[in-house]
Formats: sequence, structure tokens, C-alpha cells
Amino acid sequence: MARPIIIDTDPGIDDVLAITLACASPEVDVIGITTVGGNTGIANTTENALRWLNLVGRNDIPVAAGAHVPLVRWDTRPDATTHGTDGLGGLHLAEAPRSADTRNANELLIDLIEGSAEPVTLVAIGPLTNVATLHASAPKTFAKLERIVIMGGGARVLGNITPAAEFNIWYDPEAAARVFAAAVPITMVGLDVTHKALTPPDAWEPLRSGGELGRSIGAMIDFYAKYHLEHFGVEASAQHDALAVAAMLWPDIVDTSSLFVDVECSGTLTRGLTLVDIDNIWRRPPNADVALEVDADAFQARFIERLVSLDAMLQAKSGPTTDC
Repeated sequence: MARPIIIDTDPGIDDVLAITLACASPEVDVIGITTVGGNTGIANTTENALRWLNLVGRNDIPVAAGAHVPLVRWDTRPDATTHGTDGLGGLHLAEAPRSADTRNANELLIDLIEGSAEPVTLVAIGPLTNVATLHASAPKTFAKLERIVIMGGGARVLGNITPAAEFNIWYDPEAAARVFAAAVPITMVGLDVTHKALTPPDAWEPLRSGGELGRSIGAMIDFYAKYHLEHFGVEASAQHDALAVAAMLWPDIVDTSSLFVDVECSGTLTRGLTLVDIDNIWRRPPNADVALEVDADAFQARFIERLVSLDAMLQAKSGPTTDC
């Protein structure tokens, strides 16, 4: 039986690729998507989710808009350089034939978790504002989650938005601190592994000659690769969020250690830092399974294979086209 999952996300180029991987994977059943402000504003992240699900033929998945600002801080900003002002690198997608769910993200999360016959895994690949809100508003429902898989933070590789902090945690550190303290099983997939799982430009070639999905991915990756070349000197791109989904699908691709994790919320220079007690200096009980190593080759092969297969399936469903 496919594992029910909900994806909490701020699409985002790598976010929609993570959504695509989940939709292409028979091991899981995506029962809902909730959106949060982060890579771009909540209006864009919600619309991007709706339009991308339409592209991959999954208009059956409910999408609900969540928090547009962090719990406490007001000095955060979308990182328009990484994903563009619209979140998808300027990619134009057809409008979805529906709007967001009338429920907000918190209401949808509660309904889906309570209504699922099997425990739900929550894959959180954006700032953790919605997740912390669920914990505060419905702790009994929150406790029913089987696991939360978080893309965020780092143990040895600390930051990508500041020298000390990864973007998702930095954007709402108070929310992240509350989630790590919430006593639900957590897998943390952070920069230690996402910066090792870089996808080279030639890996995307099978998609570029494919259907609409493949061509759309290619257009986004061109933008994303340009960003990586300008900022890191390489065209290979980090698939942060897709790796979090992959670690849930195939636990064998990452090596994790059960460790204690806390989040710095007040440091002038270190706000948003995930403090991972790798050497067990504090002697505190572990609260997360932290990914420290990754089989990058296995990830790339399985990731691209799933995307290519979904693109081929969508082409087959749409049938042949003829010129008028």
C-alpha cells in the first residue's frame, strides 16, 4: 500500500521538482499540498503549486494556502535571485482549472491527517511556519503524524542564505525550533547531503527532448543552472527538496545519525543556525535522524528516471498531435 504523504512547500524550482518526483512514485500517495511563503510570496507559491499539478495531471490533489509571514520575525525576504521573482525562473505555465481549497493550510492538514486510514508522513520542504502552526493549534492531530521529513539546516555545512543558516530554517527559526522540540519522528535532510547531490547539466537531456513536462523542467533548469554558475562557479544544480523526497522514498540513499538538534533564534550573526550535537556533548536525547552522507549517483539515476517516466506517461495520455 502506498504511504500517504502531504507536502508543505514554497514552490520554488526545486520544490516543484520534488512534487514531480513524489507524483511519479508509486510508493507514496500525495493526498495534499499546503503552501507557505518563502522562495516567493504566498500568492505565487500557491499558484505555482496549482499550475504545476495541472501540468503533471494531478488536479485531484487539494492545495491550500498557509502562512505568508513567519511566526515572529518580519525582516525575512524571498530569495528572488535563486528562483526568480515568480518562483519558477520566469517559466510560463497554463492556468490551472481550479483555485486553491477553501480551507486554509492548517484546516486541510487537520482534515487529511484525521481522515487518513494510515499514518501520514509530512514532507516539509519550505519554511516550517505551517508545521509549527499545526502543532500549536492541534497537538493531538500533530502527534498522529508518522514522521516529518524536513529539508532544512545543516550539521557540518551550515548556511546558504547566511554563513550560519540554511534558507528554510533562517526564514522562520522560531517555527523550526518548535518543530524540532515537538516529539514527532523527524528526518532532517540538510545542506550536508544536498550540496553533495548536484545534478549535472547533461543529466537533464532526456527530458529536454520529451513532452511538455520535460521541456518545462528544462526551461527552469536553465535558469537554476545559471544561478549556480554565477554564485558557485558550476552549472550542476543542488536538488535540495527532491533529495528530501528521495530520502523518504529510498532510505538507503542517505546515511543518517540520531542526534539532538536545536535552532538558534536570537543570535545576531547566527540566527537560523541548526545546532546539531554530532559529538553528543550535551547528552540530550536525539530528536532527529540527520542525513550526513548521500549516495549521489543513486539519487541522480532514480530521480531522473522517475521524471522521464512520468513525462513519457503524460505524453502517452495526451496522444499524438498533428499540425493544422
